[in-house]
Amino acid sequence: MKFTIPRNNSTELLLYIWKIIDLPIISQNDLLYKLSFELFLFSPEEVITFINGCTENKSLIKDANNNLKLSNILKQKLKNWQNKRKQEILEKIHSIKKITIIEKQTENGAATNFNVLIKAFLDKGTLNRAASISNNAFDLIEFNLSKGIIKANVLGSKEESYIIEIDINNKSIRHNCHDFETRRAENKKFCKHIAKLFLLLKEKNSKTTEIFLNNIATNIDKWEFTT
Repeated sequence: MKFTIPRNNSTELLLYIWKIIDLPIISQNDLLYKLSFELFLFSPEEVITFINGCTENKSLIKDANNNLKLSNILKQKLKNWQNKRKQEILEKIHSIKKITIIEKQTENGAATNFNVLIKAFLDKGTLNRAASISNNAFDLIEFNLSKGIIKANVLGSKEESYIIEIDINNKSIRHNCHDFETRRAENKKFCKHIAKLFLLLKEKNSKTTEIFLNNIATNIDKWEFTT
């Protein structure tokens, strides 16, 4: 969930609040207490004004006992958000399990060829940070061995997506996240975005992914890591 509070949009603010309290129904007094004295979002007077505004625009439904619940439209939006969050959490658990296997196999001398290759480009902790990135953050544009090209966009902390472009023929890796620009590129190492991309590519086509990694590893002096 984004932590920026959408104060300029009462409907989005109401949805933001319900993501936190996660109740099907709540009394007006309990909501007032939560918003004023637990979450510190409003003064008690401001809560009353906010609730009245939300009931007037029908985003919040009030019954005869002053109990409050979301409108059906907002209830569905909340459900969609919860399902998306659940899927993201399951993806991260899956990623963490895969990364744990890679690390254990490497430590025990039983690593696969992919594990050996990917670990050669990673500083300590990068794999763990890669696990924090959602699969949905990646838009794979091209993954073509005959052309020797991998292209992808990945959502990051900037408004615009980061780019990742890997070109076997020109021996270049181009990426523009801050960590890659300031630390990894100079030492020819992968950042968390590139590491996660190769983990995703392995699931699509393990053999092709290893060919890309092997080309980089065996010709590392000829490769340029740039932004």
